Amino acid sequence: MVSLWRTIRSARRVGLKEWWRQMQYIGDAKSGTYIGIDQFGNRYFENRNSEEEVPGRQRWVDLAQHEYHASQVPPEWHSWLQHIRKDSPDNDKVMQASTPPWKVEWTETLTGTRGAYKSYNTAAPKMYSWQPKSIPRQ
Repeated sequence: MVSLWRTIRSARRVGLKEWWRQMQYIGDAKSGTYIGIDQFGNRYFENRNSEEEVPGRQRWVDLAQHEYHASQVPPEWHSWLQHIRKDSPDNDKVMQASTPPWKVEWTETLTGTRGAYKSYNTAAPKMYSWQPKSIPRQ
């Protein structure tokens, strides 16, 4: 549960407009250090103050789109959010130096949307329903 003092302190730090936006979209008032932005416009933040944040929840993302799903966060930023990497992708020298040749431009998964891939069957059916044949009388 978020304390009233933490909510007021966050509202003072980020401003009323950003505070109201956070309350509408993430349901929590958070303030922290801006870390970076990815190619989709998602903003990443970190707050290392141990008395304000629950351990393990001091890094968060402010998504550009507000129909949330996990594939909107690129893999390199996901590893930073989950504390797999110490440094963010913008500051990690290993991440910047190594770009694999097979790496293609990352796109989010469109499952559940109108743009989702829908396959169709090209094989002939193995069973057919019975179709009665009527022969005209003579």
